[in-house]
Amino acid sequence: MIQQNSSAVASALRTISVEQLGLSALADALRAPEGDGLGPAFQRAVETISRAPGRVIVTGMGKSGHVARKIAATLASTGQPASFVHAAEASHGDLGMVQNGDVVVGVSWSGETAELAAVITYAKRFAIPLIAITANADSALGREADIRLCLPQAQEACPNGLAPTTSTTMQLVLGDALAIALLEARGFTAHDFRVFHPGGKLGAKLAHVRDVMHRGERIPRIRVGAKMADAIVEMSSKGFGCVGVFDGRGALVGIITDGDLRRHLRSNMIVDTPVEEVMTRAPRTIAPDALVAEALEIISRKISALLVVEEGDVVGIVHFHDLLRLGAA
Repeated sequence: MIQQNSSAVASALRTISVEQLGLSALADALRAPEGDGLGPAFQRAVETISRAPGRVIVTGMGKSGHVARKIAATLASTGQPASFVHAAEASHGDLGMVQNGDVVVGVSWSGETAELAAVITYAKRFAIPLIAITANADSALGREADIRLCLPQAQEACPNGLAPTTSTTMQLVLGDALAIALLEARGFTAHDFRVFHPGGKLGAKLAHVRDVMHRGERIPRIRVGAKMADAIVEMSSKGFGCVGVFDGRGALVGIITDGDLRRHLRSNMIVDTPVEEVMTRAPRTIAPDALVAEALEIISRKISALLVVEEGDVVGIVHFHDLLRLGAA
């Protein structure tokens, strides 16, 4: 059994190593600036899609078709309107999904996929820009494309050299690179990203702190000069495991947490101790417009709650349990 497991791991490592070589070749091809190399073509593809008023239509067959579907999904989720059109279904009515103003991206390693013929013909007939992702510039797809993103030849990880492995990884990574380049050119932010991902854990992390924070009388407060006995009562009544310490002008000057309280319990006189002798000065805070993901990153076992500060004023408090209820943690 140990030998079999070892053999399986060795096979996995060989697969990863071969596919890494393919990605290295892809990176080298992108770095080459001269002539009709991949780098200049990639730049033209980004500019063409950025200028297009319509959608990106991604199409392909077989394993390339699966990659094409994923590329379309990634583009759409990062703010670039995109749809997948199955190459075989295109000639049976789905060409109606392709409109003037769109850009077609055809994905085919060989570039000779017969089912792509209808899409290629349609794109040329109606002057719809056609971008090819292929390893064969002289193929039917490559010759007809307005922009050729030519992938370098690479060894498949399959020992028989048959199953698409390295080739589909390179296609997928180039599609990701295209989506991210368009995202960056558009100035797409995490706040924009949330619009397309409102559900699940990712959507929860992309919510804003102001959406989950407690406000007003729920914020635990104590004044400088007060005794720890009062601070303990305030901490217990509000239930956040902490209390903010404020000066006479209402400015936040410190915080007392359960941890501070435990560290000072050895003193029998703690209830009579002024809060400023126990508090932690310059406490960690967060802005209301910060993402929940940022709050989650700050909150740890040592920090269970964060005071929310806007323009110098404490406007709320957010607790780890709030993030749990939201589904972010």
